[in-house]
Amino acid sequence: MPESIPQATSSHMMKVTKRGRPYLKDTLDLFATLIVSLELSNHKQFFRTFPNSFTTEEAAQNLASLKFSQSNRGPDPREPSRIITTTTTTTFSMTREMAKAMCQHFMDARLIENAVDPSSNLFKERGVYKLTPKGLHVLERFISKNGINADHISHVFQTQPICMKLLHLERRSVDDEIIVSQAVITALFRRFVGRQPNYPPENLQSLDPYQTYQERSKGLALMDVTERTQPIMGRATTTVQKYCFAAVAALEWLCDFTSVIGREEAAEMAAQFVRFGLITLVSDKRRNNDSAIIFTVRGSAPAGSSIGQHGEFRCTAKAIYRITDEGRRLARWDVVSKDSPSNSSTNVASVQRNSQEGNDPKLHRRASTTDKPKDGDKKVKESNTDRLRYIIEDPALRSRFREFLRENFCEENLSFWLEVEDFKKKFSITSSAMASGPSRGSSKTSGQAAMERHHEALIHIAFEIYNTYLAPSSQCELNIDHGLRNELSAYLNEVMTGLTGKAFQGRVELEQASAFNATQLQSLIELYKRIQTHVFRLMATDSVPKFIKTPRFLALRNWGEELDPDDGEFPSTAPSVPPGLTDSEEVGGAYVTVSQQASERSHQKPPNAGHEI
Repeated sequence: MPESIPQATSSHMMKVTKRGRPYLKDTLDLFATLIVSLELSNHKQFFRTFPNSFTTEEAAQNLASLKFSQSNRGPDPREPSRIITTTTTTTFSMTREMAKAMCQHFMDARLIENAVDPSSNLFKERGVYKLTPKGLHVLERFISKNGINADHISHVFQTQPICMKLLHLERRSVDDEIIVSQAVITALFRRFVGRQPNYPPENLQSLDPYQTYQERSKGLALMDVTERTQPIMGRATTTVQKYCFAAVAALEWLCDFTSVIGREEAAEMAAQFVRFGLITLVSDKRRNNDSAIIFTVRGSAPAGSSIGQHGEFRCTAKAIYRITDEGRRLARWDVVSKDSPSNSSTNVASVQRNSQEGNDPKLHRRASTTDKPKDGDKKVKESNTDRLRYIIEDPALRSRFREFLRENFCEENLSFWLEVEDFKKKFSITSSAMASGPSRGSSKTSGQAAMERHHEALIHIAFEIYNTYLAPSSQCELNIDHGLRNELSAYLNEVMTGLTGKAFQGRVELEQASAFNATQLQSLIELYKRIQTHVFRLMATDSVPKFIKTPRFLALRNWGEELDPDDGEFPSTAPSVPPGLTDSEEVGGAYVTVSQQASERSHQKPPNAGHEI
């Protein structure tokens, strides 16, 4: 059991921007906390059943009194050898009307949608709602960061499309406005239009939800528009405008695949595209009495560039825009992509802010495992250790590396390393979210109860790892240093003898280990970490050199990145979490985060679930 649980309780007040919406941090935190507290299940409306959904009433009730408890393990300041647990509880409280307004913000940010009518933009009094692919991406990262046991919603990730790559635009901490620079607009526009012009396939209507979403993720859907000119000398002529798109479709795409938090913010980014000369208006055939919302942005115009002092974007149903010659040049549609592996799952790309808009954008990412030093390059050649780190972080590379290890009868090395890595994260932090209910006579807080259940689960994981990989004659026994094996055996013999009074027999039964405390688990983790280091070194020196020569690895060299980096140096650090899920100060830029679950599932056949019955 945890040895000490100091309690800390705080109330959280939401910051509101000048536009009247909550800050992105509060929006994402509260959205994910609400979803974790709900039981997503089947709901019926209009004679149809919608799985993995929730109702207006359920959301309003939970938001009225929502608690998020987070427990962190660490050394006792007074006795560093002893592990203690600190639990912090954050309480969200709001009226029903405020709860409905908050859900409207979730809809505006494209985190949830109306299950009956996905085109509806209003959060209704008696509605049924489900998570969007973008909402699932944000939720997955929140669960991972906070160590939340989300078994009750794991089925949602398996049965609905997930946004694999989400582009985050960083914001000013003082007012939560997106920091606009040429580097940011370049990164956003390239993601917006895709690596190649995205003309939808003819069979788009027959595709399932997964395939349809995959088509949209390639970039904004384009079309050709034929226009008739005024008759000249009695004859009318027609012209074909290529690379066109509807204004409304552009707003929807920006809301679905980036961190913009509503159509208003999306329209401002589109207006920046106009200002930078990347898109231009083709036509707006609305009637004279039709309403029109026009967004205008202003900024400096460097001499000799295509950037204007202001840009205007019309948010009307009839407005049609097209990609300009400058836009096509910036998109690099005509440039052959460089050899590079898929983006990293945690540090895919980062655009550092330039102080002046006229500077070329610098996109930052981890060094590619396939990048070869140029002639005369005096840089140190990338080591196999660096390559292995990159392989482990990238879902596509990791999957192929696992296949390679399996064929060479040493898959257990990677499996052990990953399971211990996950175990270390779960040991350090755990969180829970639930709607507060009336007291049932228990003196334990929800945070304490969650931590006790979490501790029991950790014991199970710890000895499942031991019995699978380290026990004598185990199913996937590792080939590790003899001294390390003896040290691990001696420690378990000492602890188990003290707990049970019986000599250690080489295997651990889970009921025997139930009395393990947090400090003893910490000591076991330290031994696991040393074995991890041994296994990592073994994979780096023996397996990686062979793997990078295989056809399956070389094929990935043609796998282009969503954000093409410019030639130059790329530091090995970049943001690992989206804004709103960290308290650290943001810096201007843009970066991509990758959904682990979506990436791993992309190689599997999508299940026939996740839509109404």
